[in-house]
Amino acid sequence: MTKNMKVLTYKDFDEMSRAAAGIIIDQVKRKPNSLICFPSGESPAGVFKYLIEDARNGKVDFSECYFVGLDEWVGMGKDDEGSCTNFLYEFFFTPMQISPERTFFFDARVADLDASCKAMDEFIKRHGPLDVMMVGIGMNGHIGLNEPGIDFNLYAHHSPLAQVTISVGQKYFKQQTPLHEGITLGLKHLQEAKIPLLIAVGAKKAGIISQALKNEVTNDLPASIFQTLPNAVVVLDESAASDLRD
Repeated sequence: MTKNMKVLTYKDFDEMSRAAAGIIIDQVKRKPNSLICFPSGESPAGVFKYLIEDARNGKVDFSECYFVGLDEWVGMGKDDEGSCTNFLYEFFFTPMQISPERTFFFDARVADLDASCKAMDEFIKRHGPLDVMMVGIGMNGHIGLNEPGIDFNLYAHHSPLAQVTISVGQKYFKQQTPLHEGITLGLKHLQEAKIPLLIAVGAKKAGIISQALKNEVTNDLPASIFQTLPNAVVVLDESAASDLRD
């Protein structure tokens, strides 16, 4: 592990969520117009709960922030239940009434996905660099939809999904849904973010967290890039951190 990367461990999902939310809130207090990247999924749901709670209690103001969505299933958009953007609206952007002009999401339903990637890169360039890029970790070590074997130096891009991602992704849908390709921020964005923030919970993530943070850095395990990021913060619950003990 890089000496500067912080690995913070908390008792459970709730405490992990509170801590990760605190990192984001502190950044927004320092820079009210921060550019923040949010992922969808089970792990960030608790973080969003605390962000909303603190905003409603007057402890933080997100009205000047800019936001981007980390990734999306190709062929889906905001109105598709199970899509990443739909999740982010349900759990953060709609409750917080964030102004649409301050948000940007991949248009994953268009024929020209390269243009969608370019538009995302341009939004980040215009309002960035990213102040916080919060991500989770997949069971195969993917970050966003940067699957094993991905080039660390890509910005926004689209590529085929790994089979494990297709299988695990079904939990977001009420019925079996064909998933083939993903569109995502790249690991170059993560390298350029001021605070790359990785969150993970549960014993099922313990093995891949240990591999990512202790084994060699390789694009076969995209999350291992965190070892090279001096400002990275990894926030875990005790279960996810259980294999890190020396």
